[in-house]
Amino acid sequence: MTKSRLEMLEEFTRERPTDAFAHYGLALEYAKAGRSEEALAAFNKLLSFNPNYTAAYQQSGILLSQLGRVEEARQMYQRGIEVTGRNGELHAKTEMEEALHDLSR
Repeated sequence: MTKSRLEMLEEFTRERPTDAFAHYGLALEYAKAGRSEEALAAFNKLLSFNPNYTAAYQQSGILLSQLGRVEEARQMYQRGIEVTGRNGELHAKTEMEEALHDLSR
């Protein structure tokens, strides 16, 4: 039987526990499958070993916002804005600042 993308990513992250791209992909697949808590756990695990992975802050913030967890989303965006500011990632920083502003409406 052919493995699903999700199964392949789960296996890959077990085999390569510090592969940031694989963990990011796994988190996105969980989110796509409606497995929000697993997606958030995957984003948090990724950020625990690679705190400069900007897209994880952004996608985690989006997911938290969709779940109505506004304060957690706000905190995630703020952390992401700090990281992008330090790393000079101005486009991502601007996007997260806009998302943070939108949460305040």
